[in-house]
Amino acid sequence: MNWEDECYLLSKRKFSENTNIINVFSKFKGKVSGLVYGGNSRKIRNYLQISNKLHIIYNSKNENKLGYFKTELIKPITPLFFNDKERTSALISLCSMLNILLPEAQPNKNIYQAFEEFIKSISLKNWIILYIFFELNLIKFLGYDTNLNYFNDENSEIEFRKIKIDTYTYEVPEYLISKKIPENISNNLIKKSLYFTRNVIQNRFFIPNNLIFPRGRIIFENYFN
Repeated sequence: MNWEDECYLLSKRKFSENTNIINVFSKFKGKVSGLVYGGNSRKIRNYLQISNKLHIIYNSKNENKLGYFKTELIKPITPLFFNDKERTSALISLCSMLNILLPEAQPNKNIYQAFEEFIKSISLKNWIILYIFFELNLIKFLGYDTNLNYFNDENSEIEFRKIKIDTYTYEVPEYLISKKIPENISNNLIKKSLYFTRNVIQNRFFIPNNLIFPRGRIIFENYFN
């Protein structure tokens, strides 16, 4: 089986002295795992950075065996933000969650497009709000809708509301319901927004499936204490 595609690097780990196993999120094939021979060489390891955009050629002699990738860099992403801990942490957070939550070899064009749009917007001033809405959309694209529109109250002037979704009660920032972005975005507002989306993701996907919530997401949230 041979194919090629564009992708984003979600994870990598050392397999042998000069070989890595990587997980990628590709446009047409979804999440795919494979070997990269020479992955620890200086040339290749320099661009095998989490969230970098790659061109891959996949080869496998047997569908039941791990195939291998030939990789080329399309666009560096993470290196652009090495001096920005919050943005770097955001990229690691998203990639770690996608790596766990995406099913193997099942394309999801909606998530891919949303992730790519966030990558293109991460340099903007309001990038953190875009991150939060990406997580909300991710929840929906994975098959669970929080239906926050149902709770919309145009006359509401409070900043946070307690809302029951299924059997759980959440404290939800009003702007996530109304979709009206406030002029002043405090760390407390960001923290509570991330806390809400994290709780929904944990309650819906991680806890029922006995999955370990990624440490990278928790580290990212802690930047806004």
